[in-house]
Amino acid sequence: MSRTITVSLPVADLETSKAFYTALGFVNNPQFTDDTAAFMVWSESINVMLLTHAKWRTFTTRPIPPKTSSEVALNVSCESREDVDAMNKAAFENGGTADINPIEEHGFMYGRDFTDPDGHVWGAMWMDMSAMPSS
Repeated sequence: MSRTITVSLPVADLETSKAFYTALGFVNNPQFTDDTAAFMVWSESINVMLLTHAKWRTFTTRPIPPKTSSEVALNVSCESREDVDAMNKAAFENGGTADINPIEEHGFMYGRDFTDPDGHVWGAMWMDMSAMPSS
């Protein structure tokens, strides 16, 4: 089995969250989706499991943090600056909050941060690897 990462996130409204992540470019895998969870695929190795609060509580008794707090920032790479902008726009248009931090503009690297409808922090970033100094 190849190594992958699946990030599990508690969500208040599963259908809203599925629509949000679909708008960002994730694809729902119906094989692992029901009325309590949705398996959203970003790439061959990166997935997000959206879990209703009730389902989340079957995995842990730890409290679900409020939308205004952050434990982690999840970052995904994009193919271009335009893809970064498109993801940020899609987040805003689908119930998220765009540009929660200043836009990162470093010439060879470009990034924008947003939240999903539940306040989970995401960063979309692009980097021109050919502009990186060789060591």
